[in-house]
Amino acid sequence: MDGWIYYLAAIALGIGLAAQLPSLRRAWRDPLKRTLCAVILLAGSCFALGAPSTVAFINRITGVPNAAVPLTYSAVTAFSAASLALIIQWRGGDRDRVRRISRNWLIAYALVIALQIGLFAAGDAPVERRTDFDTYYATTPFVREMIVLYLVAHLAAALTTTVLCRRWTVEISGWTRRSLRMLMSGWLCNSAYGAVKLTAISARWTGRDWDVLSTLLAPLLVAIGAALITAGYILPLLGPRIDSALTLIRLRPLFRLLISPAEEKQYTVALPWHSLADVELHLTKRITAIRDALNHLTIHLDDHVRERAYSRAIAGGSSTAEAEAIGAAAMVAVAAQPRLHLAAARLNYGLVDTEQTELVRLSQAVRTPIVSTAVREHAQTRTSRQGRQHEGRTRTRSVHRRSDTPR
Repeated sequence: MDGWIYYLAAIALGIGLAAQLPSLRRAWRDPLKRTLCAVILLAGSCFALGAPSTVAFINRITGVPNAAVPLTYSAVTAFSAASLALIIQWRGGDRDRVRRISRNWLIAYALVIALQIGLFAAGDAPVERRTDFDTYYATTPFVREMIVLYLVAHLAAALTTTVLCRRWTVEISGWTRRSLRMLMSGWLCNSAYGAVKLTAISARWTGRDWDVLSTLLAPLLVAIGAALITAGYILPLLGPRIDSALTLIRLRPLFRLLISPAEEKQYTVALPWHSLADVELHLTKRITAIRDALNHLTIHLDDHVRERAYSRAIAGGSSTAEAEAIGAAAMVAVAAQPRLHLAAARLNYGLVDTEQTELVRLSQAVRTPIVSTAVREHAQTRTSRQGRQHEGRTRTRSVHRRSDTPR
């Protein structure tokens, strides 16, 4: 894998970590938040340390051939341990039990890191290998054991985390379930990485050269896996904001119908630059504006308009729920036009307390042809009424002029 891909992955993970820093400062005592940031930091460190140019730099400044290897292995092992601790803390349960299990995993993997460093120091790896260290030293005493220990520890963490995610998936839904599925995919890639590396090393033990598995396929698998894992941990935090942003967009037609440009400033949220991603306040203000406007329109809602639009929607093949939304949207759209109301039955229609999902459905129905037809018919009727009123006033003035004429 080219060196730039390592750094690109590290930069992407760094951006993900930067996005978490504001909330980390606010919730520094939250172990889940701290562990999440540690996972992202360690994932980025693994890529940055594993890049061939970084490997060469570390080896050069330390003066020890392959000194970057135990450092990179330690980062990967720490990432595995932190990921296990994170999934355990995320699932929750008895606090003492969660803390105990997380601590045991961390201690076990800390011992693995110490053993890796000890095995590297005991072994002999005088020839610098930037991309194929695993297979080149697959038969070297002590170094061989260090490589196998690193891969087995990583594979064990990947498989354990995959199983934990799989068990949890059946218990939950929504964004958490989507996140777990993404995590499962990422850890399966990491499991495949470990299996591919061990296969290439085993081939060396039997005298075959399958180095391409270790130098090309394995880095690609771990890159994909790290991206999926990091996205899986971040998705539950971004998911609700994505939902809010989509709802904000879907409510725009109804908002534009009910709120004039002059009034729109009243419902504009002024946020600092670091809060631009917080759409919850924008959504709250938009829903408040819509409900305020509906409250003002309540006495002008014409149920005859709703019934006609509903009947047209049903005749056009819409479902009952869709027809109800279209009927309500037509009634609201007509009431929002310049006031000259028809002499029809008016109801105190219950739109002010409508749930958010129903407001979204109402907003989406605003743009349907049936609603446009209802507004157009209202305008035509209004014009006709104005014409008749004008004609009546003209006749009245004419009669008055004739009555005032001397006989």
